Amino acid sequence: MSSAADATIDALRSGHDELVVLVADLEQADLTGPSRCSSWDLSQVLSHLGSGAEIGLGALKRALDPAAPSVPNTEVWDRWNAMSPVDRLAGFLGMDETLVEAYEALDAQTRETLRIDLGFLPEPVDVATAAGFRLNEFALHSWDVRAALDPAATVADEAAPLLVDRMAALLGWVGHGDAIEGKVTLLVETTAPVRSFGLTIDDAVTLGEVPESPDGTLTLPTEAWLRLASGRLTPDRTPGAVSLVSDLVTLDDLRRVFPGY
Repeated sequence: MSSAADATIDALRSGHDELVVLVADLEQADLTGPSRCSSWDLSQVLSHLGSGAEIGLGALKRALDPAAPSVPNTEVWDRWNAMSPVDRLAGFLGMDETLVEAYEALDAQTRETLRIDLGFLPEPVDVATAAGFRLNEFALHSWDVRAALDPAATVADEAAPLLVDRMAALLGWVGHGDAIEGKVTLLVETTAPVRSFGLTIDDAVTLGEVPESPDGTLTLPTEAWLRLASGRLTPDRTPGAVSLVSDLVTLDDLRRVFPGY
């Protein structure tokens, strides 16, 4: 029976392989073109994914061997930022493959028992959680690249079911309740996969049980919910299946609550 760690590592592999096919032959002019991340070109998104892979690989190595060297994140970022666009692409291709291979090399027992210190959480986490943070980063930023080249791009099918159930833990970081006035509670119903939950926007933005008397209903594909919550459901990339029925808030209001990262 596949564990959460297994499924997440498999999604990292399929996501990597899909993105490689798309970007491996890009040239300088392509790499300096705009991504769907407004402040970065394509090479900068790939640089972010490459540096993130290097940092994640370091954390994994130290979990397996406490004597493994530690490199400050700022040093990693500075090195990647100084690369040319072509070198960022080459660096991403190699480093992300190395990270995925390192996760794939973990045996079943290690996937269950290993604890990884990611550096920004109160305590070390299991492999499924660590790989899940990487999958969240990879799935959304790979969309930034893929959607710049393909207007029909969506968050990967393999990633969406794994990420939607993690969203509650992230919403406190990415939601801005002060973007609208008053308290609003919505029923959110997603498809592919099907989920139903409550979204409350107040001083904090939280997810919870299905509300008895919501102030409206938001219906949308799961991948579109992930993009909304991460600031990527812009009007020109909002599928027709997205529907919000509410007298208190609009989709544009929700876009302000979730400005992106």
